[in-house]
Amino acid sequence: MFTGIIQATGKIENIEPYGDDVRLSINCGELDINDLNIGDSVAVSGVCLTVVKIVNRLFEAHVSKETLSCTVGLESHKPVNLEKALRLSDRLGGHLVSGHVDGVGQVIRFEELGDCWQLVIRAPNQLSRFIAVKGSIAVDGVSLTVNNIEKDVFSMNIIPHTLEVTTLKNLGIGSRVNLEVDLIARYIDRMNQWNNEGGLA
Repeated sequence: MFTGIIQATGKIENIEPYGDDVRLSINCGELDINDLNIGDSVAVSGVCLTVVKIVNRLFEAHVSKETLSCTVGLESHKPVNLEKALRLSDRLGGHLVSGHVDGVGQVIRFEELGDCWQLVIRAPNQLSRFIAVKGSIAVDGVSLTVNNIEKDVFSMNIIPHTLEVTTLKNLGIGSRVNLEVDLIARYIDRMNQWNNEGGLA
């Protein structure tokens, strides 16, 4: 589990084909990796990956064909948001994030709004029912609060600090982003579906 509070930005240094999958070599940037071990989980732009090798300031992760098919940002040499897995003793500054991407959205507007920036994204239609005003959503692994939603389009205000310490500052119109909806919304939806299917009978 993660919180959506980005600890550092890194960069994908190498992408090596591995059958139908790939093996990534990721530069950790300023991320503290003194306590990082083989088998640990790291969220890479919102995607939970398992560390399979650590060399100096780089760690390697195996990424399956399935993960590549439903995410963006892992297929090219580019900056990525990094967050180590949550410990039970850590503060939950954002919201509970699993690192399991629900879908890919597209930026349709990103502009200054006073001291902040407004980020507007079109979500896949099947995800829209999970997005609520004042609810939480992870965008490329960053925990954000939804300010408005109309049909499949939702908006958030991004404070200067968040822009400074994440890759969100690199977004533009047409950029594609990993989206993970709130866990609670997902479970409520499933319970309602189960009830409607006669699960209580």
